[in-house]
Amino acid sequence: MTSIALFGAGGKMGCRLAKNLQGSRYDVRHVEVSDAGKARLQNELGISTVDADKALDGADVVILAVPDTAIGKVAASINDKLKPGMMVVALDAAAPFAGHFPDRPDLTYFVTHPCHPPIFNDETDMAAKKDHFGGVHAKQHIVSALMQGPEDAYAVGEEIAKVIWAPVMRSHRVTVEQMALLEPGLSETVCASLLVVMREAMDECVRRGVPKEAARDFLLGHMNVLGAVIFEEVQGVFSDACNKAIEFGKPVLMKDDWKRVFEPQEIAASIQRIT
Repeated sequence: MTSIALFGAGGKMGCRLAKNLQGSRYDVRHVEVSDAGKARLQNELGISTVDADKALDGADVVILAVPDTAIGKVAASINDKLKPGMMVVALDAAAPFAGHFPDRPDLTYFVTHPCHPPIFNDETDMAAKKDHFGGVHAKQHIVSALMQGPEDAYAVGEEIAKVIWAPVMRSHRVTVEQMALLEPGLSETVCASLLVVMREAMDECVRRGVPKEAARDFLLGHMNVLGAVIFEEVQGVFSDACNKAIEFGKPVLMKDDWKRVFEPQEIAASIQRIT
């Protein structure tokens, strides 16, 4: 049986993973330093914690379900207890990309992250519809990367990833550098920023007299149909009027060089700011 030491098991992310790992084929040792986290694990999942040394004794895999800003510190604190051949799993590319893992060629480093449930889906159960984050009821896709280690370790890491992010549809293999392009680049720097702008635009319509509920319904409905066409969920074209609005609106809203956010130095700077 593969043994997993789950660090940060009582945190928001850690609890999600601990719940999905319950009943799996893995022997999971839960590590949590905060009293609140320990109480959450016990009260919500009936799980008791162990100290780091006991968790790592004979463990095959270490999952670091801790904030990006703490991964380097936690990894360094347990470095001398990590036996050659062990796999260390990170749940985000930021810290590994920034070089916060110990320089240990004898370890396997695996990184995995959820795509979260897609906007366009076939969920019919209300609990799944309301599971916007994923990993509970709603199906989602995931991305994973073998940062270093033997090639056959990828299958080991991917199997764990499919359990902790379950239920999983597609599992994509990428590199750590590609994962950094996806987050923070695509998902946060671009997508989150533009969504904030869209919310501010909605609020501006409200400020100018449009009822808030009407503005929200109008925007979210148009996001659905426009997104379906733009992302090829359906075959369709925009009206001439819409195309003209895009032709005028895009240069007003976006700088000509906006794609520089994907340049390696920009991605590195963004990750440095969050780690």
